Amino acid sequence: MAALATPPVRTGLVVIQALRKKHCADCGNGPLALLVLEDGVPRCLDCVDLGHLVFLPRGDTALTRRSREESGLSAVVVRFNRRRSRYERQGVLVEEAALARAEERCLADAEARRRRRVRDARRRAMEDVRFTDAFAAEIRRLFPGCPAGRAVAIAAHASVRGSGRVGRSAAGRALSEVAVTSAVIASVRHLDTPYDELLMSGVPRHEARRRIAGVVEVTLRAWRDGH
Repeated sequence: MAALATPPVRTGLVVIQALRKKHCADCGNGPLALLVLEDGVPRCLDCVDLGHLVFLPRGDTALTRRSREESGLSAVVVRFNRRRSRYERQGVLVEEAALARAEERCLADAEARRRRRVRDARRRAMEDVRFTDAFAAEIRRLFPGCPAGRAVAIAAHASVRGSGRVGRSAAGRALSEVAVTSAVIASVRHLDTPYDELLMSGVPRHEARRRIAGVVEVTLRAWRDGH
């Protein structure tokens, strides 16, 4: 019958998840959830000396690999897929102590990864602070009349990691004059003119920019001249 067709040859021991109610050919126990085919007949795990093993479902590749490494005895668990007409891996049977050791190794790795993420986050935060400071300093160099607090605010806004703003562009990271000026213009446009109100009232973006262009230019000129 298809459900107990012989699984394909694999390295190591193979255990089958039963699809139909089967009983052990030796001891008569059943119906069996897991069985081994020997000489074409089903046998329970106890009769084939695998009853002390525990089942680890598939899904965690690292845990599975380490459990098999730690276990002196292990078996692959498969189940027949009627729709696909093939056996598919469901997990492994391993020694309980081996599974515990493998879990400890994985937890240690998880903790190491957590610590690395913390270190990386701190490093990125320090890089962001240094970059924001450099961006603000470049704003003050190009626009000496820009208030110090405003320069820092513009730099912080423009350089938020992952924001896609001008400060995170290649030109922005290079502190190009065009990128820095673009960040300053955007800040002036939104904070020192009625640009946002014009947009909210339905004025097209290009028209709104045209209407406030004079105010933006006056502000930039004053900041460039140090006023």
